[in-house]
Amino acid sequence: MAAKELWDYLSEVVPDYDATLDIKRDVEITEEGEKNQVIHLGDDNSEEIISFSDDSILYANINWNLLKESEAGTIYDFYHDSTKANGMARSFKWIHYGEKTDQHTYTVRFASKMPRELKSGDVHGIKNIKLKILGRAPA
Repeated sequence: MAAKELWDYLSEVVPDYDATLDIKRDVEITEEGEKNQVIHLGDDNSEEIISFSDDSILYANINWNLLKESEAGTIYDFYHDSTKANGMARSFKWIHYGEKTDQHTYTVRFASKMPRELKSGDVHGIKNIKLKILGRAPA
């Protein structure tokens, strides 16, 4: 667990779809954060920074390398089913699993396409998934 977590910068947000994406097998997570800011560079190399908000914009980039067919199917269905996430349209709950992660439950939405690797036998992979972290999921 890090000294500061995504959790520390967010308020509670109720998801559109009240279900949890809970796949924790062989997961790699990279957290990404930014602010809604623009930097204008002057002719003399001076900078003017405009902040549109003090809130952080947070993402989790996920790679599931070795999934069972059923686990990959669960993730794929979460994305494509119009009553669930419906692509990037609806939010849902996700548990921040992985080695040394915070293990909190967040309200998120997909912020990328859904690539699925069909490996040999019952082995699948889903890589380069981006989740926009909208807030803390209600308890």
